[in-house]
Amino acid sequence: MPPLLTSKIPTLFGPLPLRTLLLTTTKLLAFTHLFLTHFLSLKPTTGPSMLPTLSVHNDWILISNLHVRGRGVRVGDCVSLRHPVEPEVGAVKRVVGVGGDFVEVGEEGVIQIPEGHCWVVGDNLPHSRDSRVYGPIPLALIKGKVIGRIWPRPKWITNALQEPAT
Repeated sequence: MPPLLTSKIPTLFGPLPLRTLLLTTTKLLAFTHLFLTHFLSLKPTTGPSMLPTLSVHNDWILISNLHVRGRGVRVGDCVSLRHPVEPEVGAVKRVVGVGGDFVEVGEEGVIQIPEGHCWVVGDNLPHSRDSRVYGPIPLALIKGKVIGRIWPRPKWITNALQEPAT
């Protein structure tokens, strides 16, 4: 081998200096924190309200934080939200109406959803406490849009009410 190559091999594959290792680790942790804070988050789910889309226990879902406060959320999207009655509790529901839409509400008939609010329900209606119980929720309670289930059986969560492509 030429002398130039042999002299560079130990520095290319040798141990990293502690300072370089610490700086690289710090940068990676900072990037991961920023990414998971502002773009995506992972959360576990519990409860039967979203059956069959999500199971009762131990599903880990991927949430897009770009849709915080209802930004870009459409009818049919699955959203992660702060519970309107118990703010420390999170919930996952499907949006069935947004501001200006009309929804049928049992004996009350039809109501119009106020601007800045949405109507959410669970996919498993008999086992879901949702807008049928606490009314339209403010868009400010939406933490993000659920885009996929990561564990145990990965799958993308699609808009169940989208028009089929022709």
